[in-house]
Amino acid sequence: MPIPASTQSDLTGVTGRTTSRLRCLVGSLAAAVALQAVASQDDPGNPAPTAAADRREIVSATSPAWLRAVGKLQVPGSRYRDGQRRHVQENCSATLVAGADRPRADIIVTAWHCLADYSDLSRPITFTLQPNPGAPIERQAYRLADGGGMHADWAILRLYRPVDSREVAALGIHPQRADAGRAISMAGYSRDAGKGAAGSRLTFDRNCRITGQATASSDSDCVAYRGASGGAVVQFSVEGAALFSGVVSAGNGAGLSTFVPVAGFRSELARHLR
Repeated sequence: MPIPASTQSDLTGVTGRTTSRLRCLVGSLAAAVALQAVASQDDPGNPAPTAAADRREIVSATSPAWLRAVGKLQVPGSRYRDGQRRHVQENCSATLVAGADRPRADIIVTAWHCLADYSDLSRPITFTLQPNPGAPIERQAYRLADGGGMHADWAILRLYRPVDSREVAALGIHPQRADAGRAISMAGYSRDAGKGAAGSRLTFDRNCRITGQATASSDSDCVAYRGASGGAVVQFSVEGAALFSGVVSAGNGAGLSTFVPVAGFRSELARHLR
């Protein structure tokens, strides 16, 4: 039975509108995917990678002892939003370090950007170690020196009370820049919803590699997220000692993490470790 011309016209209009809507929908979906890809690069707090890609381990009683020197750093701050100053808290990581054969340690290293909003000295910075087994060790800290921006994303703080090496052994400092031909490890309190449990668990990538080196930073294929900033990059000496080799600056959760090599601020660190 032939379709009336008016009906054909109606169907043509409907088909055209449907096609247009489908094109808009496809375009919107494509834009959303692109935006998600950009967000995943910029925000290491995005959804966790697949289990196959996430090599991180959750720290436990059987984990390497050097991980006890990596703690959680809580920094109170403030920033302007909607014309008002609002209190914020930056949750990062930091590492307890010391010179050779020191019985106590009172120096920690973190990322500069973790302190970017800190200005009220009446509100303490808190550093917490979680020896396993053992009760948490909590100390307050103050800033000694920093790189001054993301171009030099490091900061050195001193604890008001030192930590005895019998409780937690601080990490020694790598005497050179980490060797790009040898493996590194990376640890911090990543705030992903998976293994990091929103920053409540210390995780580490045991065996990753340096993929690029610039004067002030190094890239790696270590897995880390937001929250791991300020954490430790370690390379082992030929004798098997874990040596602090850099501070975590950024990670996208999918195998691209940037760190600041300790070689970039060694002289400043050595001055405060004396």
